[in-house]
This record gives sequence, C-alpha cells and structure tokens, in this order.
Amino acid sequence: MSAPAAGGGSLLRRRIIVVATGVVGALTLAWGLRADPGSRRFYIGTFLLAAVWLIGGLLAGPMRIGSRRDAPLAVGVGLGLAAVFIAGAFIVRQIPWLADHVERVMDLARGGNLALVYASTVVNGVAEEVYFRGAMYPAVPERWRLVVVVGLYALVTLATGNVMLAFAAVLVGVAVTWLRQRTDGVLAPILAHVSWSLAMLAILPHLFN
Repeated sequence: MSAPAAGGGSLLRRRIIVVATGVVGALTLAWGLRADPGSRRFYIGTFLLAAVWLIGGLLAGPMRIGSRRDAPLAVGVGLGLAAVFIAGAFIVRQIPWLADHVERVMDLARGGNLALVYASTVVNGVAEEVYFRGAMYPAVPERWRLVVVVGLYALVTLATGNVMLAFAAVLVGVAVTWLRQRTDGVLAPILAHVSWSLAMLAILPHLFN
C-alpha cells in the first residue's frame, strides 16, 4: 500500500502544517537542548518539543501505521545502528573536538533525573517519527523523499549547535526513512528510532567518562 492519497488542497494544507511545525520545532529544540544538564528548562524543552512534533504531525493529516510484522526488522535496524555508533565512539574519543560535542550530549543524560531522561528519549523518538516519517514524508514528491526528509531532519537537529547530533541525524535518518519506504508505515521507523536511542543512552555515557 502507498501513502495516503491527497488532493491538491489537502496536500497544500499538509505542507503548510509541516513547514510551520518544522520552524517551531527547530526553535524549541535549540532552546531546550542548550539548557544546563538537569535543569527545569531542559526537561520542559524536551517534552515541549515532543508535543510540537506530535501535534504538528497529527494535524498534518492521515498517516500509514504499518504492520507489526515489521517489528523484528525495525528493532534489528535500531540495534544495528547502535552497534555502529558505539564502535565509532572509540574513534571519536580520540578526536578532542568531536569528543567534546558528544560529551555535551552525555552531560544532559548524566546530570539529570534518569527516569525523566529515559522518558523524554522514548517520547521524542516516537514524536520525531510521527512528524518526519509520518507527516513530512507524504508531503514530499516521491523521488525526493529520502534526500529531503533526511536533509531537513539533519538541518533541524543542527539547531542544537551540536554537529555530532546532526551527523547522527543523517545516519539514523537514512535508516528510518528507508524503513518507511520499505514497510509503508511509521511503526517500523518508530521502533528502530526508540531501540537505537535507548541502546545509546544505556551504553554511550560509559564510553565517555
């Protein structure tokens, strides 16, 4: 099955909502993730960001969910991505400039309430996929979907000012957008994204002590 068919008016509406949500989301991301680790602003920012992605994604129009049969593939892709990133971490640790960018992200995880950090990680993983692979994906012409969706995902992530997060967004974005194409639904990208995020959160801080 393909993405939901849309007439000219509904497609235009989807694109307007996607653009507006993207701008608000980028600003919220920049504000929240530049906060001090464990601060109230950090938690407010991360959960507010999830709300922006979810609300914008759902308002944009119908989206394909996909089949639960794709769950093993999705989780496998997510854990495979985590293995690649963890292997790469041993190289990044040797490059001070890059290691510093990773340390900034790890400080957010180390310096706060662990339960809230895990909760925000899961919620934002789901919300990002609802927006980028659920709402944005059908708004882009089919031949340009991979390039545009991944490119905008990385560009929005760059609002954090952290080049390593933007680099991660490119790699993860390619994988989950491919899953969106292959499974014709947003469920597989969600499962892959959350699996990757939780594995990284559990292991990566121990590699940058």
